[in-house]
This record gives sequence, structure tokens and C-alpha cells, in this order.
Amino acid sequence: MELLSKPSRIACVGNYVPRQCGIATFTHDLCESIAQEFPETHCMVGAVNDRNETYRYPERVRFEFPEQDIAAYYRAADFLNINNVELLSVQHEFGIYGGPAGSHLLALLKDVRMPVVTTLHTVLQEPNAEQRRVMQELGRLSDRLVVMAQRGAEFLSQIYGIPDHKIDFIPHGIPDMPFVDPSFYKDQLGVEGKTVLLTFGLLSPNKGIEYVIDALPKILAQHPEVVYIVLGATHPNLLSKEGEIYRLGLQRLAEDRGVKQNVIFYNRFVTAAELREFMGAADIYITPYLQASQVTSGTLAYAFGAGKAVISTPYWHAQELLCEGSGQLVPFRDAAAVADAVNSIMKTPGRLPASRKVSYLRGREMIWSNVARRYMESFCLARARHRPPAKKSFANRTLQKQQMELPPFKLDHLFRMTDGTGILQHATYTIPNYSEGYCTDDNARAYIFTVLLEELGVFCGGSDVDALASKYLAFINYAWDQDRKRFRNFMSHDRQWVNGDGSEDSHARALWALGTALGRSRNEGHRRLCSAIIEQGLASVEKFTSPRAWAFGLLAIHEYLRRYSGDRMANGLRETLSHRLVALYHAVNQPDWPWFEESVTYDNARIPQALILSGYWTSQPEVLEIGLTSLRWLAKVQTAAAGHFNPIGSNGFYQRHQPPANFDQQPIEAAAMISACLEAFRVTKDLSWSIEAQRAFEWFLGRNDLGSPLYDANTGGCRDALHQDRLNENEGAESTLAFSLALAEMKLSQNMIDPRMSD
Repeated sequence: MELLSKPSRIACVGNYVPRQCGIATFTHDLCESIAQEFPETHCMVGAVNDRNETYRYPERVRFEFPEQDIAAYYRAADFLNINNVELLSVQHEFGIYGGPAGSHLLALLKDVRMPVVTTLHTVLQEPNAEQRRVMQELGRLSDRLVVMAQRGAEFLSQIYGIPDHKIDFIPHGIPDMPFVDPSFYKDQLGVEGKTVLLTFGLLSPNKGIEYVIDALPKILAQHPEVVYIVLGATHPNLLSKEGEIYRLGLQRLAEDRGVKQNVIFYNRFVTAAELREFMGAADIYITPYLQASQVTSGTLAYAFGAGKAVISTPYWHAQELLCEGSGQLVPFRDAAAVADAVNSIMKTPGRLPASRKVSYLRGREMIWSNVARRYMESFCLARARHRPPAKKSFANRTLQKQQMELPPFKLDHLFRMTDGTGILQHATYTIPNYSEGYCTDDNARAYIFTVLLEELGVFCGGSDVDALASKYLAFINYAWDQDRKRFRNFMSHDRQWVNGDGSEDSHARALWALGTALGRSRNEGHRRLCSAIIEQGLASVEKFTSPRAWAFGLLAIHEYLRRYSGDRMANGLRETLSHRLVALYHAVNQPDWPWFEESVTYDNARIPQALILSGYWTSQPEVLEIGLTSLRWLAKVQTAAAGHFNPIGSNGFYQRHQPPANFDQQPIEAAAMISACLEAFRVTKDLSWSIEAQRAFEWFLGRNDLGSPLYDANTGGCRDALHQDRLNENEGAESTLAFSLALAEMKLSQNMIDPRMSD
């Protein structure tokens, strides 16, 4: 081992304290242990952020990047390369990196020049296609892979085809605690004279704590001195979605079972010192997890190494650790078995201290100093066997090889345009125009935008955006006329509906918003409300005559079927509407006019987009090909001689056998083109469609006939139109939302498009 050179500069990438999660703690402990064991090695950290505001990181964190911003992963790779990092240690869990199955991490790994050692905190036995692809790429891009259980090594080899010689088994690290009598700590916690059962870690429903509470009456019948401590805060992700529902349910369960005087909840993310005290006071540690597919448990490793008798359900990590008398396995979801195990350990003379001693002795190999040395061995092997690629030069940074730098979300103008009723239609410059009131069209667009923000994980103010989403959905709900089964569209500022039923197009756009929420949103309350309306609203679309209403209806159905693919009514209507558009196409199509009508008017690309989606997802090649052919022609028609996007103007549109109107150019045309081209890319994997979408997006930023940006970077709004000689400086809802939706879709697309993958 001494012949292998140790790296002098190491970087660790993953979550980091004070972020509250197990991987953040692990990354911290690993870095600190390496720094202590190898003081000649400099160890820095790249922290992944799950929120807009930064954490108050310690000095060891040299750079940080948001999990959903793929461009930041490229910048992180640049930082590592330019700082001459000699080895990169990556902490991997599917939920902490952006992109499908955390694929953003691959962008970083493709660009770094140093050896990579990746620690796998989860190895799935039954991955989906995206998870399998990401894991196999991790295996290819990493010089070594570390697992913390032998089962994980078996899965890597058998399921993912990763060679055994790249895999290192290193146990989960634990603090070096002395082997002391639990009574030493009990008086500090006020449980002296008690037998302490302990479960700790971030609370979530998969922990199975309810089964221990259900077991307590049977335990207390034989051992009334028992107290059960549940230590740890509710998981932050669960807390943000559901609050303390799970914890309160556990507390009610304890009361119902008559054991509330024997259960202590300590609702905090505890410090290392506090954890030592609680762990020291425990007699028996219990992990009643509900599923077998957990290949690593840091809390189990901690309890095991602290010399605790352990009772656990048989998830994979527990099966490996709890052998040779160091613990007892009980079936999943079996409170009676938990009670029997506790009673058996406590009533058998000498069993409890014997179990504790076996655990403690076996746990010595897991203390952080030993684990740090094992990691250094893996790092040295990675360096010795690393075959660096040819050094990348800045030629690899040509624009062709880079993702487009997209502006950040700025919602100032959206908040300005929204009041207690919804979003107002128009603005005079940047000031809301009350005289024009509201419309369902714009509130539907705004609601879709908030759902996309949720999907991106960009909350831009958190609860404030949630409040916006609720306002927009409330407006859509109020617009629904239950008696007529139609949406109203226009409302005055004094909240009076005007002009009766809305247009067919506005009705279908409202359905599109509802379908988007049903297909993508995690907000159950929103989904329930949308579900109550959408079925009745879709039934009305079958009677419509507008091709664009059919197209919007198809987009609504596609989003809805993301979650409810078995809905026969929705599937039948999708077939009906797509065939109607195909029939229109066949009736009008000529070699020089592959279109659906005798004119090309507004929101044009939505029709090809709807057919591309419907044709692909229903395996109808003709429908798909008509969508792609018509979109290809529309892209050609909307390309200026100078090569930039040139949308058909609303001042005359494009009548067959006549030249297209150049002005006034509308933001909704660019937004529609972006959406359609991105869908074409997703189904064909033809990168030219991604480039076409980028060209249309650049129209907002100034690559247009006037060379003037429509997007207002100061407000986050968008000007209403491009005239022949000037911009329309008003920043209304339709134009602002056209840009905002386009930006969100471009960011979502960058989660799956890496132009460097073609190298």
C-alpha cells in the first residue's frame, strides 16, 4: 500500500451539514476523518443545495451548486479541474442530484479530469430504465465504487454488470464511543431506573415506528419499567408537504394504546454530542423499517458500533450486521414479534450484556478512523489504475458543445400582476391594468407555470408560490359553470363575469392546466379539485369544432394520462381528437402547404405538438409523422433570411398563396414553437429539434428582427409584441407567461439534454 501515492488534494461532493439528512452527516464525518487521519491531505467539499437560499456551511465547503441547475454541474467540474484536485469522492443517492434519476451528476463526472471514487448509499434491486442507465454510467465514469453492504456489491455485479475489481466494500463509519453501562447516561436524560428502547433518525412513514408502539402493551405487561424514545426531527421533505401528520399520528397511537407515559418523542435534529448521550442511555436499539430494499442504514451502524443490543426487521443491511449473537431479526410489520423479541432479551439472564459486547467488538472495524484508512486505500487504487482521458482544452467549450445559459427565474412581475382574485390580463408598461380585468386563459397558463416550478424544484419563495398556485386554481374553479359544463373566460375587475361562455380554446386551455396538475403536481388537494372538474370538461371538447381547442384538449389528456393511463374515456377522446386533426391535414395538405387549415394564425405549433405526443404515446406512426412534418414546415416558414426565429405576425397572419405577415410578432408563437420542438426532440432524440427550440427561445432575448430583447430582466416580465419599428412596452400576462413557461420548459429539457453526449 505504501507504494501507492496518496492524493494531496481531495474533493468530496454530496450533501453537507448543516443540511439535515443522513448523507450530509456522512459526508461531513468522512471528510473530517480523512483530514484527521491524513493531515498532509487537503480535503474540500462541494455541497449540493436543495433550496434557493444557501446553508451556513463551514469553511471546508469551497463551492456549492443547486441540485436542479445542470449548468452549475459543469461549473463545478471546471472548479475541480482548475484547482488541481487529485481525487473526487462522490456521495451518491438518487434523490440528491437533479435530472431524471439524478442524471445531472453525470454531467459533472464527464468533465472532471481526476480519478473518481463513488460511494453508493443505495443500490436498487429493481431499478427503472432511467435508474439503471444512471447507475451503469456511474460505473463507467467512476474508477472505483464503494458499497457498505455485501448485498450491494452483488447487485452491482449481477444487475448492473459492473466488474468486481472496481468494487470496494467499506462499512458505514461510526464514532468511536466507549463501552459504558447505559446507567451512566440515563440520569442526564431523566430516565434513570428505566430500560430504554431507542429509535433515532429523521422521521418518515417508512420507518415503521407504529409497530413498536403497538408492541409496547405486551412489553409493559412483563417489564413496566420500559420507556421508548423516538429521537429525531421529521424529515424536511415530509415536513414541507405534510407537516407533522406522521408524528402526531404516532402520538395519538400511543395514547390509544394506553402507553403515552412510556413514550418520549424528542423532535430535533440532534448534535453529535446529544446523540452520544441518547445512544449511551439506550439498552436496546430498534429499527422497525418496513421494506427489505435498504442496503445501508447509518443509524443501524451507529447503534451496532456503540455496543447496543439491536432488534430489527430484516432489511438487507440488518441481515448482514445482525449475526453471531449481535442482534435479533423480526418480521416486517409484526408488532407481536417485536414484543416477543424485547421480552426475550430482557428476561434471559446475561443476554442483554452479551449482545451488547458482541456488537461493540464487531463494531471496532467500523469506527471512522478505520473507515478513513479504508477509503484512502480505495483512493490510492483509483489513482494507480486511473487512465486519464486526453486533456480537454477550451475547444471543448465551443458554443456547439455547451448548454444554453438560461436566465434565472424572476417572479417580480408575476407577483405584481396577481391580486387576491387571480392574474390580471393586461398591463400598462409594467403596471397592472385593472380596466381589462381577468381571463381564464391567463390563469390557466399561470397555474401550469407554478406546476412546472414545482416539478423543477424551484420554489422561488416557497409558500408564496404555493399561494399563487392556489389563487390561479381557485380562479379556474370559479370559472367552471357546473350547469353548462363550460368554463367562462372574461371577468371584470369587480369580479363580474362578462360575455357568457368562454371560447372553445379557453375552455380547452383550462383543461390543459387541470390535466397538468393531475399528471405532475404533488399537491393532493389541488389534484382532487382538478379531478372533480376535468372529466366533465373533457366531455364537452368532443363537441368542439376548433382545431386548436382539439389540440389543447389533446395536451390536457396527455398530461392527465401521465398518472391515470388506464382511463378509457380519456384514451378514447385522444383517439377521436387526433384523428380529426389528421383528417383536416389530409383535406388541406399539399407539397407546399403541409398544414391543417387554409391559414396559419396563432399559437400554431400547438397542433403539431399535440399530434407528436398523441402519435408517439399511442404508437400511431402516421399521426406522429404528420406532427413532425407540419412542425418542420412551420419551423422553415418561421425562419428569417438571417437565420433567426421569425414568428408569423398577428397583423394578417399567413394566408395560403399570400406572403406571411411579419408583424406584429407575439410571444405565444415563440413559446408554442419551443414546446413543440422540445417534444419532437424527446420522441426522436434528433438534436436539431433542441437547436430549433433554442433558436425560438433566443427570440425573447434579442435574436429577432429588431435585435431587441422582449424579456425584461429587471422585472421578469415580457413585452407584449415586436412591431416593425419598436417593441410594445406593455408587459401583460399572456406575454409574461409565454416567456415564463418557455423558460421552465427549457430548464426541464436541459435536465435530459447534454450536447456533450454526442462526443
